[in-house]
Amino acid sequence: MVDKLIEKIIALQNPTCVGLDTDFNYLPDDMKAGVKDFDGAAKRITEFNKNIIDKVCDIVPSVKVQIAYYEMYGESGVKAFNDTVNYAKNKGLIVIADCKRNDIGSTASCYAKAYLGETEVGGNKINAFNADMLTVNGYLGTDGIEPFIKEIKAHDKSIFVLVKTSNPSSGELQNLKLESGEYVYEHMGKLVEKWGADTVGKYGYSEVGAVVGATHPEEAENLRKLLKSTFFLIPGYGAQGGSAQMLKVCFDKHGLGGVVNSSRGIICAYKNAAYAGKNYAEAARAACIDMQKDLSGVIGKMGK
Repeated sequence: MVDKLIEKIIALQNPTCVGLDTDFNYLPDDMKAGVKDFDGAAKRITEFNKNIIDKVCDIVPSVKVQIAYYEMYGESGVKAFNDTVNYAKNKGLIVIADCKRNDIGSTASCYAKAYLGETEVGGNKINAFNADMLTVNGYLGTDGIEPFIKEIKAHDKSIFVLVKTSNPSSGELQNLKLESGEYVYEHMGKLVEKWGADTVGKYGYSEVGAVVGATHPEEAENLRKLLKSTFFLIPGYGAQGGSAQMLKVCFDKHGLGGVVNSSRGIICAYKNAAYAGKNYAEAARAACIDMQKDLSGVIGKMGK
């Protein structure tokens, strides 16, 4: 699946991932009017997402759907999550389910089946949430990751393991030094490289990627040098303070090696004075075009 994402990035010359982290409160006032329950909120969120997907699906390679923004609306929200995932896939986008699942043994296997594989019921194998990629937390170690690797190999999917996250306090744990002299995030990165070693595709990147925040360029540069075969999911651009110049270090000499997420900067672009006069979907498209120009201006040509 990483090869497919890279091919779309090369074709579009755009490493943008649109984060559909859609809070009901982000919607325009006319879409919120009269809504008093979870069902109404979820339906409007789904409509909002679909309209944005329609406007950007020809210029971006991927979307990331963060499940927390849907779970808070109960079962209606989970349906909105699933509807959004399926709609984006049908529009040809690579879909990353941002769920940061983390467990061991049979429980991890259940999570892996839910988002990457199939669940068997009465002899039928059924997709629950048919995402292409899933974010996972690897800090329980190898036995928390192996069930996910089993599913990605069986179903041509990928995972992104948290390595160096974009939040300000990530260093409280991730930047601690081990007795070996390496940082915790470095050790996690090396584990990710090892976990994906036998899934490397034609572009030199494995199906086991890493989440590496744009807001920590020094650590990101270090990880890019250490992890030659690991593709990065790069959060933190835009609203969180990461710039194109900061995240340039995440990419290789061919302008490949990562996909850059922006959420509020795109789905809330209609609130930005720079896009005055555009509706939310038109503003989202304009923001994606501006992001592509910003990223490509720094990264350069993508692909050999």
